[in-house]
Amino acid sequence: MKVRKAVIPAAGLGTRFLPATKALAKEMLPIVDKPTIQFIVEEAKASGIEDILIIEGKGKRSIEDHFDSAPELEQNLQQKGKTKLLNLVNQTTAAGLNIYYIRQPYPNGLGDAIRYAKSFIADEPFVVMLGDDLMSDEVPLTKQLINEYEKTHASILAVKKVPHEEVSAYGVIDPQSEVDTGLYNVNKFVEKPAVEDAPSDLAIIGRYLLTPEIFDVLAKQKPGKGGEVQLTDAIDTLNQTQRVFAHEFKGQRYDVGNKFGYVRTNVEYGLEHPEIKDELRAYILATADRLRKEDAAKKPAKK
Repeated sequence: MKVRKAVIPAAGLGTRFLPATKALAKEMLPIVDKPTIQFIVEEAKASGIEDILIIEGKGKRSIEDHFDSAPELEQNLQQKGKTKLLNLVNQTTAAGLNIYYIRQPYPNGLGDAIRYAKSFIADEPFVVMLGDDLMSDEVPLTKQLINEYEKTHASILAVKKVPHEEVSAYGVIDPQSEVDTGLYNVNKFVEKPAVEDAPSDLAIIGRYLLTPEIFDVLAKQKPGKGGEVQLTDAIDTLNQTQRVFAHEFKGQRYDVGNKFGYVRTNVEYGLEHPEIKDELRAYILATADRLRKEDAAKKPAKK
């Protein structure tokens, strides 16, 4: 069955970015001049996805407004001949996609959020795309998972090697064997293991392709780490009755779920942005030179 539906969970409170997220959806924080969630929607479209369900929480109305039309703004830009800006605004309407919304009443974990997609998905395979991870590769990561599904007809998770000391921040796989280049059979999926207990450095990153049987598991799934319903736990249970593969992503991953990752991503994308790349590069070089001089001045003089 063709993979044509995607679920984007966007119900988190965004506490890592307070106070900015007190009144603004975390998913609307911009990377230079584009909200993070727009990158996710664009990846879905480039991967052949047709229908998207965004699972929201309270205070997320700005996401709906962003992907809606804005007649007054569009008319104003058209009248003033600001064609480039008008084209940018038109890109946010996600033409060719059907976007739907549903609310998760309480933030009870990723697994709980996915439960709300059951009626939308019905009996089809689907992808889950998390907004904290932006992926860059010649072939979009979501499309890579779809390509693997067309060969395996099984659930597939995206994984990427991370520094061993960071594994406790992720779900991690216990790989059984590499059945194809970068494609692993998995013994076990472990949610945020202690560093000393982690079975590998292959961490689950924010893209999943799941079969609809996951909903039967989630319906019975008890809360796990943090008192929340963990999607990783449900996938581990699913793996006991049908194969779940892991696909190793070799492209570039940008973690925008924490402050440093968010700032770093802005810098990286800014260095590619046609309007600011030259000015930003010059600023970075000048700043690096200043910091080197300041560090040298702090060093005690040699006797």
